[in-house]
Amino acid sequence: MKGLISRVLNRPRVLIFSSLAFPIALCLGCDDTEILTADMPLHLEEHLDAATIIGSEVPADLAEPVTWHFDVPQRDWRPVTLIGGLLEPVRPARTDDALRLPLRAANRVPSEGFLGGGIYAGLPDWRLEDWAFVEIRARTSDPMGEIAIGFNYTEEDPSNPLAPFYSLSDLAPLVTDGTVQTYRITMDSPGMRNWEGPWTHLAVLFVSQPDQDAATLDILSVSVVPKANVYADAPVGVREIAVGNRYRRALYTHAPGRLEYQVRVPEGGRLDVGFGVLRDDVPVTFRVEVQPPGGAPTTVLEESYDDWRSWGQRAVDLTEYAGRAVTLTVEADAEEAGTLAFWGAPTVSGSTRVAEIPNVIFYIIDGAGAEYMSLYGYNRRTTPNIDRLAAEGAVFERAYSNSTATRQSTPSFMTSLQHSVLGGSKNGFNVVPDNVMTMAQHFHRAGYQTGVFTANPNAGKMSGLERSVDAFQEGWAEFSYHGFGHWRESSKYLHEAFWSWRETYPAEPYWVHFQTVDIHGDFPAIAPFGGLFVSAAEVQMQEDWLGRLREADLTGPYDFGTPVWQEAGVSWPAYYAFFQGYYDEAMAFNDHQLGRLVERLKMTGEWDNTLLIVASDHSIRSAMADMSRAVLDSLPPEWEFAMFGPGISRVPLLFVWPGHIEGGQRFSKPVVSMIDLLPTILDLVDLPLPEVMQGQSLAPLLLGEGNVEPRPVILDEFIMDGETGELRGNIEVVDGRWGASLAINGGGPRPAQSFGERGRPVPLLLYDLWNDPYCLHSVHEEHPDLVEKYTVFLQAQFEAHLALGQLFTPSEPVPLTPEQLEMLRALGYIR
Repeated sequence: MKGLISRVLNRPRVLIFSSLAFPIALCLGCDDTEILTADMPLHLEEHLDAATIIGSEVPADLAEPVTWHFDVPQRDWRPVTLIGGLLEPVRPARTDDALRLPLRAANRVPSEGFLGGGIYAGLPDWRLEDWAFVEIRARTSDPMGEIAIGFNYTEEDPSNPLAPFYSLSDLAPLVTDGTVQTYRITMDSPGMRNWEGPWTHLAVLFVSQPDQDAATLDILSVSVVPKANVYADAPVGVREIAVGNRYRRALYTHAPGRLEYQVRVPEGGRLDVGFGVLRDDVPVTFRVEVQPPGGAPTTVLEESYDDWRSWGQRAVDLTEYAGRAVTLTVEADAEEAGTLAFWGAPTVSGSTRVAEIPNVIFYIIDGAGAEYMSLYGYNRRTTPNIDRLAAEGAVFERAYSNSTATRQSTPSFMTSLQHSVLGGSKNGFNVVPDNVMTMAQHFHRAGYQTGVFTANPNAGKMSGLERSVDAFQEGWAEFSYHGFGHWRESSKYLHEAFWSWRETYPAEPYWVHFQTVDIHGDFPAIAPFGGLFVSAAEVQMQEDWLGRLREADLTGPYDFGTPVWQEAGVSWPAYYAFFQGYYDEAMAFNDHQLGRLVERLKMTGEWDNTLLIVASDHSIRSAMADMSRAVLDSLPPEWEFAMFGPGISRVPLLFVWPGHIEGGQRFSKPVVSMIDLLPTILDLVDLPLPEVMQGQSLAPLLLGEGNVEPRPVILDEFIMDGETGELRGNIEVVDGRWGASLAINGGGPRPAQSFGERGRPVPLLLYDLWNDPYCLHSVHEEHPDLVEKYTVFLQAQFEAHLALGQLFTPSEPVPLTPEQLEMLRALGYIR
């Protein structure tokens, strides 16, 4: 297999220059003409440089976004009186850069328990279908709840009891950390889609969290962006485009527009493509033509399409042209010039494939702690299907995530760059820089079909991980305008979405990334797994104990061991044992679904040519509570925090590749990191490694071709100060027997127990992992020589990370949609 993909990728391509006025005629029979081939799936959208483009002009009269900036008076906006005048309107106040909207007791919604308010403005009878979304820039550090937009003032039978408006958009949970956030709310909520007539009013509505006496929201600006304006930067382009909340890597053109490609059709040739439009009042005619050498063009598909709610997925049979070099043309036309047309993941493929090139399934069980999996000797049979898979593959006994939570760890292991190298967290975001290639981009460039099915927004668009993904779904259910399914079943729904994608894009090879959230919380699992380890009586007991703890003023989920528990008469080991049971049930459910996925792969004949990697982005603490400590019968009176604690960052890592990776292997050495996965996977399938990476390939070890050099595992996690640009956080190392955690620029949150004898913070914590595997007590005072050694080592590592980060251009945060925010709240990332 060595070099096979490289030979396919490095075949020369012709650059066909074109003119809108004088398209160049091509001689398909000439020896010097290079033709696009489909030995691997051919992504037409990635070959604009080899296309002749005719037409597709951006209209000159596009409407511009309309923006109200509240650093100056905006007299068009006035307070809303909610529920027919039962509440007092908010009393706005100006600040230097915003309109401050305070909620007080007079703004309490009757019988609801929360405070509510809003502002609204009149509009000049706009057409709703011309607009894409509303962006609201706002900030709050108070216990605010959600924000929404209201649509068209009416006093007759309002559809929502909160406001006298025809409808409300989806509610977007507010981020309450005091940072300025952008909330992007699309104009396609159910009530808005059913509206006929002009758009006459726009409101911004917001509520507090329950049982609050006061809260304040600052609005910095409100923008309304036209649909067509989003694609005005180029007449023809490529981007990830959402139609009906289904993303495709897609071409966009402005009708009338025509793209001609020179393609050699493979055996069993077919073109798979999705049609997409922005409007339903101007249908777009999509047309595909094929012209063989010396022959006349034949229209093989022509269809008028106007459903802006979903992709019109089509398959075009090209078998009669197999083995021939043809001109393949995609063309869009419409009565209104400039109308946008989307060609979703236009892919030419054949019935044969290079057998040595495997499919790759990268399966992340979000929040999976290795120590709670029977794969690693846990006393409950939580992962019987994964256990069986281990007999066919290789297991790493000591694998670590590179950070503590999804938003930090996933961008890192998708790029093999540490969190600090990627720039740290900026206003809560961790967006992969534009000039850093993700795992999806590596595989898409190699010709793989790419799919991402994630139920955690931090593993999707919020981190910039949708780039070069042919099919991208962010959500735990098949999307409908009626909402999502039970998020405890995320694996089931994501698998269904995967198989739906495979039906519409059946070519191989493919790379797919799953990230499930079945175990990311404390709710009972779906039957029959709910009740497997926690009885109904125990559920009732746990709820009773929770009530007692609330009455005793428990201040946080990790306060076990405090006097509150004694006052409430609750045993914290027993209490958290219930959570452990919930977690185990959910793990068993996800394991079951993974087993079903593998069974179907075997039935379809794909399993024998598939590389499967099962891993996690972090351990149990970020998914639920710190149960690895909480269930201990006794705890020392003081303990510290380190990211490499087993309940925080020890994760599963399993590779299965029939016929290539020997089954039944278990590696206790070396200690490895999730940041090793990108180079390992690329190396296994013989793709070029990144020019810059911090992980190492484990492929020689997996393939029995040699060992890999043992080296310390680095973890880091940082927040960037928005004013100074300084990174603040922790960098840590696992080095054989020892683990060390160094605080940088004040470090991340550490409990008072990590302070020294005289009450001063200790910059470096040191743990003896052989004798203190749960990292309960730092031994820095007992080993000053090791403190000095690891302080110097980690400081040098951090400085090297900063230097490496200078190679990459930071990306801007992605505006949050209501769906993303709701998922984040459900997963516990937003409180």
